[in-house]
Amino acid sequence: MPKNPIVSVITVAYNAAEFIERTIQSVIAQTYDSIEYVIIDGKSKDGTLDIVKKYESQIDILVSEKDKSLYDAMNKGIRHATGDYIVFMNAGDCFAAADTLEQAMKGSNQADLVYGLALRIDEDGNERAWHKKTPIPAKLSHKNFINGMIICHQCFVVKRSCAEEYDLSVWKIANDIDWCIRTMKNVKTKHFYDEVFCHFLEGGVSDERRWKAFRERFEISKKHFGLFPTLFQQFLIAINVLKRRRID
Repeated sequence: MPKNPIVSVITVAYNAAEFIERTIQSVIAQTYDSIEYVIIDGKSKDGTLDIVKKYESQIDILVSEKDKSLYDAMNKGIRHATGDYIVFMNAGDCFAAADTLEQAMKGSNQADLVYGLALRIDEDGNERAWHKKTPIPAKLSHKNFINGMIICHQCFVVKRSCAEEYDLSVWKIANDIDWCIRTMKNVKTKHFYDEVFCHFLEGGVSDERRWKAFRERFEISKKHFGLFPTLFQQFLIAINVLKRRRID
């Protein structure tokens, strides 16, 4: 029997004592037998590290030091990971079930990308489906990301050899979509796990931060796809939003 490819599950945390334990328990409960667990802590001051150390024997790599940003910490996770694949499951995020990773990797034929569906969970426990339609492998490429984050970041299990590092020079909020686009350009083969893969914890976002994220996403889309395709796609998105509001 060939050995399963190693999946490096990376958890980035900073002052996440309220949420970190649910994530750790979700990862260590996975039935998939080839997991490398990496935790990058930004030198938390609220007891996060005390919780992490309760599970230290089940964590393969633990780094606790100051970082410049969330994406700087995620780059550290990529650099420290040694698995065949990486996936981010940050503080507060969870796999959908104990056998999720096992089922997702089954039949993947070691594709460059394994991806699934997400449920968004707010801090009160309310659930919502992911806000974008997820394409099937035959229709998925980096160009789909002109529509935004069509795959939840925590459902994006990608070969480490394909994964780019995050560009820290410009983007502060919407760096995940730029990373997905650049990484997808390296992906040749894809496998879709057509089930809920993760529960993604949403944080509160201020109007100012939401507007800044929109502007960054627009600039990222313009950089990769050009101004006029981006403007046209934003027009289509606005029309769809108005249609949904009329239905609601």
